[in-house]
Amino acid sequence: MNLMWTLAILMTACPVIAQTPSEIFLLDIRTDPKGTISLTHPKNISQHRGYDNQPFFHPSQPILYYSSFNDDGRSDLRGYNLNTKETEEITRTNEREYSPTITPDGKHLSCIIQRDDDSQDLGKYPLAGGPAEVLIDSLKIGYHAWMNPNELLLFVLGESMTLQIYNLKKGSHRVLASNIGRSLHRIPSQSKMSFVQKTESGDDWTIRTYDMNSQQIKTLIPTLKGREDLTWTPDGSLLMSDGTQIFSWNLKESTPAWKPIAMSSAKLTGITRLAVSPDGKKLALVADE
Repeated sequence: MNLMWTLAILMTACPVIAQTPSEIFLLDIRTDPKGTISLTHPKNISQHRGYDNQPFFHPSQPILYYSSFNDDGRSDLRGYNLNTKETEEITRTNEREYSPTITPDGKHLSCIIQRDDDSQDLGKYPLAGGPAEVLIDSLKIGYHAWMNPNELLLFVLGESMTLQIYNLKKGSHRVLASNIGRSLHRIPSQSKMSFVQKTESGDDWTIRTYDMNSQQIKTLIPTLKGREDLTWTPDGSLLMSDGTQIFSWNLKESTPAWKPIAMSSAKLTGITRLAVSPDGKKLALVADE
C-alpha cells in the first residue's frame, strides 16, 4: 500500500486524527404524493464552536444524539431534544466518545471509546446514567451498527479497513470485506445492512448490501463520486451529498441515477454525515462551521 493511500484512509476513517470544526443542522423533509423529496427550514442545533458530528436519532424518542468536543478538547456525547430545543450533556469523561447509537434493548447508548493509549473500544452507557460497560476491546473499532442484540457490523481499523461481524455471545468475529467506507446502516424494513465498498485505485465506489439471512453481498448502486456518507429514509430512499447538494435514490427505482433534492436557500458547505428521523420527517446533517 502506497503512502498516499495510507494517509487518505487515516484522514477519512479514524477519529484519532484531529477533527475540523463542524455544526449539526436539522431540516424538515417534505415528500409529495409522487415521492419527490424537498428539504426546508435548516436550523443549526449544535451552536457550538469546534467539532460537532455523527448525529443519530433515538428510534422512539424525540432526541438527536451526537459527538461534541468539550473545552478540554475531548469528545463527549450530547443529546438534543427536538421538542424542548434543549441540549443535554450525556457524558463527560477522561476518554473520548464517538458514534452514539441506541442499543437494540433501548436502554443504552453504545459508542466508540477512544483512549489515550490509542485503543478504540466499543462500549455502552446506560441511558439512566452510570459508567460505561466495555463490549469489545480486542479490536480497534472505528464505527459500528447493530444487526441484532448479539451481533454488530463493525468498521475495523488496520492497514486495510475491514468490514467485520462480531458476535457478543461467542466473542468471535469474521471479515466480510476490505477497503470499506465508514457508513454502516440497517436498511429499513429489510434483513439487510449496507456499506460502502472503496477501491485503492480511485474514487469510483459502490454501495453494497449484506443479507443477514443468506449472508450474500450484492452491489446496489455507485456512490456519488468519492463520497462515503449516506443515510436511509423509512420508505427506502438513500440520501447522499456531494458536499453542498443532497441527492436521493429509492430502492424501487430500476435506474441507478441520483436525483438532486430541492433545499431551501441556506448555503451549507462541507456536508458529510447524514441521519433521518424514524418518522422520516427530519434530516440531520453535518456541515462546515
